[in-house]
Amino acid sequence: MMQPEELKVTQAWDKTFKKSDKVDHCKVRFVNRYGITLAADLYVPKNTDVRLPAIAVCGPFGAVKEQCAGLYAQTMAERGFVTMAFDPSFTGESGGSVRYMASPDINTEDFMAAVDYLSLCDKVDPDRIGIIGICGWGGMALNTAALDTRVKATAVMTMYDMTRVNAKGYFDAEDSEEARFNKRAALCAQRIADLKNGAYTLGGGVIDPLPDDAPYFVKDYYDYYKTERGYHARSLNSNGGWNVIGCESFLNQPILQYSNEIRSAVLIVHGDAAHSCYFGKDAYADMVKNSKYTANKELMLIPGASHTDLYDGGKTNAIPFDKLEQFFAAYLK
Repeated sequence: MMQPEELKVTQAWDKTFKKSDKVDHCKVRFVNRYGITLAADLYVPKNTDVRLPAIAVCGPFGAVKEQCAGLYAQTMAERGFVTMAFDPSFTGESGGSVRYMASPDINTEDFMAAVDYLSLCDKVDPDRIGIIGICGWGGMALNTAALDTRVKATAVMTMYDMTRVNAKGYFDAEDSEEARFNKRAALCAQRIADLKNGAYTLGGGVIDPLPDDAPYFVKDYYDYYKTERGYHARSLNSNGGWNVIGCESFLNQPILQYSNEIRSAVLIVHGDAAHSCYFGKDAYADMVKNSKYTANKELMLIPGASHTDLYDGGKTNAIPFDKLEQFFAAYLK
C-alpha cells in the first residue's frame, strides 16, 4: 500500500462558513488507487466514544472542500455523523500532477478512496457509510453508488451529469455528431497549442466581470463563486477554472450507465427553479427504470430553489438538512 505523500495544507480555519463549536475538526490525508494523495477535512461530533455512521462529501465540480462540501459535512457532523469533505485529485490541497484535470474514472475512485479511509477510521462503523455529491459530484456519487457496494446511502444534491453536459451541451442543445466532432477537434488543437507553449491553458472560471445579458444561472454562479458569499482562493470556479482540456475524456464516457442496478438507498434533491433540474429528474427516471430496487429511491424537488441555493442555502435556507438527517439515519442504522 502506498503511503500518503506530504501535502501543503492550511491548518488555519479558512472556510466560507463559520466553525461549529459542536464538532471536532482536523485535516487528514488518504491515497486513491492511482497513488494520488487526497486532502480532506474530518468532522467528528464532540464527546462521543462509540463508532458512528459516516458520510463522505464532495462537490461542486470546480469547488474546494472549504466551500459547499465542508458546510454539508460540518452540518451533518452536528447531527451525529462522522463526516469528511475532500478535495478531488488535481485540485485544492490534494495531490496529483498536472493540476486542474478531471476524469470520470479517477474522480469516482476519489469517492471510493474516501470510503476506504472511513472504513478504517476508528471513529466509524464501517458498515454504515454514505456519501453526498453536490453539483457535478452528484453524478460522480451516483456512479460511485453503482460501483461501491460498501456505500449504503447516497444523497445527490443539485446534480450535473458532467458526461452528458460535455457531450451534449446544456439542455442537450449540442447533441449531434457534428457538434461533438467540432468539440473534439478544438480540444485536440488545444493539446498541440499547450505542448508548444509548455503549459496548460486555463479555461477560465465564472465569468468576471458579469455581462448584463448573462443567463440567469451564470448570474447565480457569479453571486456564489465571485462574491464574499462563496469565494475561495483555491477554488477553480472562483478563479481561473479548469484547464481547457481538463474534461476532454468526459465527451466519450457516460457515467450513469448502470444506475438502475444500484441496490442501496439514493436520494436525489433538486431545486425546481434550477437550470440543472433536468439532470436530477432524468437521473432519477433512469435509475428506477427497469430496476428491481426502487423502494429506497427518492426524488425531492425544492420549490423555488435555484441551482446554487443548494450550495449554501441561499436566502431561504433551501438545503433540506432535516431530510438528509432522516435519510441517512434510516439507511445507515
